[in-house]
Amino acid sequence: MVKKIAILTSGGDAPGMNSALRVCIRAGLYYGWDMYVVYEGFKGLIEGNIKQINKEFTSDIMNRGGTIIRSARLPEFKEPAVVQKAVSILKDFEIDGLIGIGGDGTYRGLADMAKLGFPVVGLPGTIDNDVASTDETIGFATALNTICECVDKIKDTSGSHQRCSIIEVMGRHCGDLAIFSSLAEGAEACITFDQPAKEEELFRRLRKMKAQNKSHAIVIVSENLLDINELAQKIEKETGFDSRIEVLGRLQRGGSPVAHDRILAARLGTEAIEVFRRGESGKVIGIHHNNIVAIDIDKALEMKRDIHTDLMKLVEMLQ
Repeated sequence: MVKKIAILTSGGDAPGMNSALRVCIRAGLYYGWDMYVVYEGFKGLIEGNIKQINKEFTSDIMNRGGTIIRSARLPEFKEPAVVQKAVSILKDFEIDGLIGIGGDGTYRGLADMAKLGFPVVGLPGTIDNDVASTDETIGFATALNTICECVDKIKDTSGSHQRCSIIEVMGRHCGDLAIFSSLAEGAEACITFDQPAKEEELFRRLRKMKAQNKSHAIVIVSENLLDINELAQKIEKETGFDSRIEVLGRLQRGGSPVAHDRILAARLGTEAIEVFRRGESGKVIGIHHNNIVAIDIDKALEMKRDIHTDLMKLVEMLQ
């Protein structure tokens, strides 16, 4: 029987989603399967926005940021009737399996579909690197590079005015983007949910830098953690540094994926197809110690993400 596999992207977009999409489509076509895409994630799924595609569909998409099949959030997908509707629509299209590319929210939607007996596989696509079942997510490396490019530019102007720049980066409740960029940029402080602000220690360090006539200071903060305007005001008052805030925002999501993300997408996407080829389902694909793994989706959702205490200590040591 000919396999029919559909693919969707859900949640926040991430560089490398198109690379993963391309790989899944081409690997499926290689085995002679019919491949479909679902536009606008789970929202498009329940609307029946599904289209069969061919190899030409994947031309020149590997290097494109975002997702060409678009993404959308659908809070209602938690409702059993909505999930049942999605499964029924896929069956109406005679589709045998669904690949979802996204984060934990995407995985939870796929898990609910799996409970109804529909074959699913998940791929980790999010810049936040907050999916516990993999060491790294598609899009994280590119977002990190983007942050570093921005901080390099901020350093130029900050040094011209002897300023302290407080830079807010994305990551939701995961501090990986803040920690990795702080290490790469030699930040004077890194503040995350796992590494809260130590204000007096920060002020002491900045006062010392000011007294030594250092040209600039960089403080990197995870989003949704604290009022960075208030922190900037405190730094000015306590240290004498002229302070500015920089919220990098969604530009961290954009841009062409770096080679690392394209290769990661190729490795993970190929395994998603191989899972179906082995007659398995209800899995999410990840990478552990550079080995590609397929984990039961329910087990994956119960896992707790690793906190990079070694890197956090390294950031503190090098401040």
